[in-house]
Amino acid sequence: MSASAAPPGPAAPDPGALVALATEAAERAVALLLDGLRRPRVAVQTKSTRTDMVSEMDRASERLIVSTLLAARPDDGVVGEEGSARPGASGLRWVVDPLDGTTNYLYGHPGWGVSIAAEDAGGVVAGVVADATHATLFSATRGGGARRDGEPIRASACTDLSTALVGTGFSYQPEQRRRQAEVLVGLLPRVRDIRRMGAAAVDLCSVACGRLDAYYERGLAEWDLAAGGLIAAEAGAVVTGLDGGPVRADSVMASAPGIATSLSGLLGSLCAQDVS
Repeated sequence: MSASAAPPGPAAPDPGALVALATEAAERAVALLLDGLRRPRVAVQTKSTRTDMVSEMDRASERLIVSTLLAARPDDGVVGEEGSARPGASGLRWVVDPLDGTTNYLYGHPGWGVSIAAEDAGGVVAGVVADATHATLFSATRGGGARRDGEPIRASACTDLSTALVGTGFSYQPEQRRRQAEVLVGLLPRVRDIRRMGAAAVDLCSVACGRLDAYYERGLAEWDLAAGGLIAAEAGAVVTGLDGGPVRADSVMASAPGIATSLSGLLGSLCAQDVS
């Protein structure tokens, strides 16, 4: 090496190894959460509003996930929904939703899971979503495609918006919920039907495997979107903002390619008066 040459930086992590580690953490967390379903809740609280709930199981799941990730990669950063925040020194950060669909979980409804993504300077590089109700694991690596239980998946071939099954979700803020309901009134007559499951990461994976033809929502956080957004995109879905522009946590649409333009145009029009 010449005197002027810079020393080599750390090797980029293998995305497959990141998926394997995230899978281990997610599966351990799901086992913990399933065990918790059989026991009474002892600490259910609210966060942003009275409808935004968090329990001791959310926090226990996050502790388990973070400890699993950092035991294997102690120099990584972490951000989690329940307060984990660590800058790290490796250039890689984990984005964790330890219990996506807390309300479903607490009420015993299906539709909840665990979401874990790894991001580098270029964005999300690997993601895993464990859909606990279906005992299914979704995964993706950037540029490497998306999988369900190890098998490749693709978004639906729907090309007619009127036959599309569309998922959505609602804010915890009452006034924003009202505006979202107004958008829904305009959308519902134009599509086959609407589904509201209550777990954004799982909904994004439903688009990835064709259980939904599209999904949209406003008011997501990065941990809602990171893993599921990568999985949907790698499965061939069009992932944008509601108006077809760049995706943002507060404006997300994932759609089968054949209806993306028509759906984003309709949503953009319906949301034009929503200044939230």
